Amino acid sequence: MFERIITSIRNIFQIPELRQRLLFTVAMLAVYRIGAHVPTPGINNAELSRFLHEQGGALLGFLDIFSGGALSRLTIFALGIMPYISASIIIQLLTVVIPHLTKLSKEGERGRKKIIQYTRFGTVGIALVQSFGISIGLEGMNEGIFVQTPGWGFRLTAIITLTAGTTFLMWLGEQITERGVGNGISLIIFAGIIAGMPGAIFNTYELYSSGQLGPVLLVVLAVVMLAVVTGIVFLESSRRKVLVQYAKRMVGKRVYGGQSTHIPLKINTAGVIPPIFASSIIAFPATIAGFVQVPWIQAAGQQLAPGSLFYTLVYVSMIIFFCFFYTAVVLNPVDMSDNMRKYGGFIPGIRPGQRTSDYIYKVLTRITFAGAIYLAIVCVIPEVLIYRIGLPFYFGGTSLLIVVGVGLDTVQQIESHMLMRNYEGFLAKGRLRGRSG
Repeated sequence: MFERIITSIRNIFQIPELRQRLLFTVAMLAVYRIGAHVPTPGINNAELSRFLHEQGGALLGFLDIFSGGALSRLTIFALGIMPYISASIIIQLLTVVIPHLTKLSKEGERGRKKIIQYTRFGTVGIALVQSFGISIGLEGMNEGIFVQTPGWGFRLTAIITLTAGTTFLMWLGEQITERGVGNGISLIIFAGIIAGMPGAIFNTYELYSSGQLGPVLLVVLAVVMLAVVTGIVFLESSRRKVLVQYAKRMVGKRVYGGQSTHIPLKINTAGVIPPIFASSIIAFPATIAGFVQVPWIQAAGQQLAPGSLFYTLVYVSMIIFFCFFYTAVVLNPVDMSDNMRKYGGFIPGIRPGQRTSDYIYKVLTRITFAGAIYLAIVCVIPEVLIYRIGLPFYFGGTSLLIVVGVGLDTVQQIESHMLMRNYEGFLAKGRLRGRSG
């Protein structure tokens, strides 16, 4: 097994195009990690980092994961790629509501480029608003000790710096997607999460060395991580195949059709969007409450902070809701049924038209519910281990979900390049299937 993996890695560098793409991807990610340590001008970084680690709250801790620690240090990449993700999701949701965007989405490459352009403008707008809010907030916190020279000079500098950092990351991600391997935006998030894992491993080792974490608990943590990763790999690559049969038809003197295929419906169609949305929405009131010295507001914020039973119930409910909501936006059973009927396809035993769309909707509802439960379990595991059992679990469920999913997609693209040039992939039989495979 290991010999095959080593041989496959050696074969990667024997393909000039794939080798160049990999080196380009690594170089761009290295630029991102260097920029994540360049401080924003006019900030007292040491005091701010200490304060955010102690009083930052749930939302800042959650967002700091996706920025690779840049938010807690308030570097030029402090906003990370989250404004681009927010703009992409908003544009995608508006595509269903606004007729102009719906029309563009059906115009092929030209429409896709126009939607990407709108997404870029939306990213800059969101980054401007967020950077302005951060600059105002820093001047008001702790009597402005985090800002060296308060005023509009600092505000404009922070707005330009943070917005330019997010815009550069957006460009970096697009370059990786076009000239590298894998999805650039996903790989930037992946690199930010991976950068924090050595610190998590070191913290776990320190607890073990000091005797706070016994050997039994250490083994339990290792088994839980292995089980979670195995479950994510299995379920992210799982499909519910709906059999589709195509009828024979005469075109001139030739007979077309007669073959059968299938529609691969993913168990987790929504990906990591439900946990990101749910965490951001729930954590926002808790974070605001941490900075407002009003007793009843602080009490309400504590109920929405990680560790409370109310937080867990609301978190799970919102994950399930967003799973169904996003799946309904991405997949339309009526359109799938119409496309099958247009090309002479049908599901055996199901009449074309309304019956087919109802059947697809029924299947989709069942697997989406299973996917939502799976996502909720993965994301709640850290809450249970940390706050209910008392185990120091530094590897968040959402982080593991992103790392494993992006890793699967990237390796699947590398294997596709290798198989196109008659090289064996990482598996002896068949292909390694990623989330989009």
